[in-house]
Amino acid sequence: MGNNWFTWALLSAVAAALTAVLTKIGATGVSANMATAVRTLVVLVFAWSLVFVGGDAAEFAKLSRRNLVFLALSGVATGLSWIAYVRALQLGEASKVASIDKLSLLFVLVFSVVVLREPLSTKTLIGAGLICCGGMVLALK
Repeated sequence: MGNNWFTWALLSAVAAALTAVLTKIGATGVSANMATAVRTLVVLVFAWSLVFVGGDAAEFAKLSRRNLVFLALSGVATGLSWIAYVRALQLGEASKVASIDKLSLLFVLVFSVVVLREPLSTKTLIGAGLICCGGMVLALK
């Protein structure tokens, strides 16, 4: 797969699709908090295993205070997202929940322009609008 961002992004999309279906099945009959805690534990063990197997443990010393603060904030945001996602899956159809969840792209666009100062093109706006419309069409009855 190498360093092709598109390949990794596509792999992420496939994994996210599996996540929705597997979480919907696995979270049946337990609280969203418990389901998220179990998922997080698995991610924790899996991620640290990759660090050690991949020989990246020495990278820990390279983490700056800024890295740690923003990665910690990202972790909190991920936790909140996962809890809300699991609860939504418990209450709704996986295909509808996932379509609304993917509307996070709109928030990413806003945050990337405001916080990261990334450019926003007409093509990006049109694409985001189409994704938004598609997500709403899939989610509505």
